[in-house]
Amino acid sequence: MSDRDDNPAASGADRPSEQVPDTKPGLDIMTFGCRLNGWESEVMRKHAQDAGLSNAILVNTCAVTNEAVRQARQQIRRARRENPEAKIIVTGCAAQVDPDMFAQMPEVDRVVGNDEKLKAETFKPDLLLGGTEKVRVNDIMSVRETAGHLVEGMEGRARAYVQVQNGCDHRCTFCIIPFGRGNSRSVPAGEVVDQIKTLVDKGHSEVVLTGVDLTSWGGDLPGTPQLGRLVQAILKQVPDLPRLRLSSIDAIEIDEPLFEAITGEARVAPYLHLSLQAGDDMILKRMKRRHLRDDAIALCTRLKEARPDIAFGADLIAGFPTETEAMFENSLKLVDECQLAYLHVFPFSPRPGTPAARMPQLDRAVIKERAARLRAKAEEALNHHLDSMIGRVDAALVEKPGFARAGNFAAIRYPSDTAPRPGALVNIEVSGHDGRELQGNLVE
Repeated sequence: MSDRDDNPAASGADRPSEQVPDTKPGLDIMTFGCRLNGWESEVMRKHAQDAGLSNAILVNTCAVTNEAVRQARQQIRRARRENPEAKIIVTGCAAQVDPDMFAQMPEVDRVVGNDEKLKAETFKPDLLLGGTEKVRVNDIMSVRETAGHLVEGMEGRARAYVQVQNGCDHRCTFCIIPFGRGNSRSVPAGEVVDQIKTLVDKGHSEVVLTGVDLTSWGGDLPGTPQLGRLVQAILKQVPDLPRLRLSSIDAIEIDEPLFEAITGEARVAPYLHLSLQAGDDMILKRMKRRHLRDDAIALCTRLKEARPDIAFGADLIAGFPTETEAMFENSLKLVDECQLAYLHVFPFSPRPGTPAARMPQLDRAVIKERAARLRAKAEEALNHHLDSMIGRVDAALVEKPGFARAGNFAAIRYPSDTAPRPGALVNIEVSGHDGRELQGNLVE
């Protein structure tokens, strides 16, 4: 699993659901899941506004867990009760995977696929709402390109996101996302660089590269370049970019140029969210992951030695089918062995159509208990991480008055009597923490 504020799934899609209402009258957007979905909602917003779509609610769904689907359906019903005259258009991964389920909901007016939702013509009111065809979802596996859609700034967000990749060629046994996103496809490097130049010219201090399986970028491009080449091209060709951040990545695919950029370039944020999923070799093999626990430990150790200020987050699944207590203990131990600071813990949830759903399942009570233990371990790890930052001065990105985020992803509260604009990089001296967030003061 994967990309939520960082994403489970391959490596870039799927986090706790987030609903982001549009503030413009006549058009609301509800977004669930990963930050890639959040970025795509901004593309949809622009297309819908340019087309003059009004009195409509766009629901951008997530398919990574059954809970995400349940929440989307619940919010659709609520939206209809509160907006009886509005047109409700459902899209996203859950709609792509199971369009008929949403089409059968009386509250839904149209179901649009993941490819269609990024096309400007989709949102022309006469095309979108005309006729009687309720489902407009194509074969996502037939899509061969990912367009370099430019979003000049995500509404209400301090940092800018640039989608450089979509889809996934891997078939982890627990993951439905490839069937919602299709096969891996990349945005050419030149288009990415041009987008980032535009964003920097408009004043953005931090740009995030995002995708479903980010480290597979380039595999479908001429010469099959790797992500490290793209990152180094951005750093060289956009020298005025203050900070470049990577979204969730698959650790096994970090190439040497990418390693060198992460460890040797101060403008690359010292934080990586790793798609690890488990810490036991047998479970990793049954998940059809491409790394073993020693691979993860060796990578984190090597990165820490080369860049001591780097912090790691990770996705971990509790209660995968056949997981024994000893196997689960290996996942618990991985938190310390990889020096993880942030965990996204997912109680295993079988997704229909995936191989893992057909494996021997654990009792739900066992899954819930193991998830709770992983979350307790996550709190311990975060405390340790925050302790290590007391006394430091860190360049942090202001997200809203009184709240910023350090390069290593730590949240920092500071007195908001002085209020730098959202998106500004400021120096903050850390004085303490409350177990979740740092406290500090602005310094010159």
